[in-house]
Amino acid sequence: MKKQALTRERRAQLDGGAAEATHLAEILAVDFARLLASIAPSLPAAAVANMRKAANSGITLRMQGAATLLRAHALGDPAHWIDHRSDTVRGWACYLIGSDPRLTLEHKLDAMRALADDPHFGVREWAWLALRPHIAAEPQRVLAYLHAWTADASPNVRRFACEALRPRGVWAAHIALLKQQPELALALLEALCCDESRYVQDSVGNWLNDAGKSQPDWVRALCARWHTVHADHPANAYIRKRALRSL
Repeated sequence: MKKQALTRERRAQLDGGAAEATHLAEILAVDFARLLASIAPSLPAAAVANMRKAANSGITLRMQGAATLLRAHALGDPAHWIDHRSDTVRGWACYLIGSDPRLTLEHKLDAMRALADDPHFGVREWAWLALRPHIAAEPQRVLAYLHAWTADASPNVRRFACEALRPRGVWAAHIALLKQQPELALALLEALCCDESRYVQDSVGNWLNDAGKSQPDWVRALCARWHTVHADHPANAYIRKRALRSL
C-alpha cells in the first residue's frame, strides 16, 4: 500500500481515532494525548496532561501508560475498545488485557486471541508485546499452552504462537531460557516448519535466526535434518534459508 503523506488532515484523523495507521511511521506519529482526549472525553485534564508529558518516552511505555490511565479512570474494560476504529486504541486493549491482575496467564492468552488475529498488522504486534513480560517469565508454561494454536485455521494465530516466544524478539524482553535451550520449543517449531503462510514462515525463520545467535550448532543441525526430511517442500526451504541467514 502506498504511504500517505502525514498532512494536517491525516494527523487529525489518526489523533482523533477516526482512521487506522497504514505504516509504522504513522503508528509512531500518533499523538497519544490527543487520541485519549478524543476517544475518552470523560478523562480528567490531568490524566491527558500526564500522557502528554510522556510524549518522548518509547512507544511501548506509552502504550502501557495509556492503558494504565484508562484503567485508573474506570475505562479499563478491553471489550469497550477491542473493536475501535483506531489500531492504536485496539493496541491499548491489548495492554489492558496484559496488565489485568485478575487474569491468569492462560486467560490473558485466550482474551488476546481475537487481537492476535486482528486485520491490522500493528495490533497483531501489540497483542504479543503486551504479554511478553509474562511470557518471558514463564516460557515453558506458555509453550505448552500455545502448542494447540499452531493448528489454528488463521495464519495470524499460528504466527502469534511462534512470534510471542521468539528468544530475542523485537522491542521486547529476551527469553533467556530459549536463548540457551531452544530445543524446548522444538515441538512448536516442528508443527509450523512447513506452514503454507509466508507470514508464519517468516516468524519461524526469525525464531531460529534468534536462536542461532546463541546456539548456532543446534540451529544448523535442525535445518540439516529438515533438509533431509522436507527437502522438496518450498515452505521449509524458505524457513531454512531465513533461519541460517546470519550463520
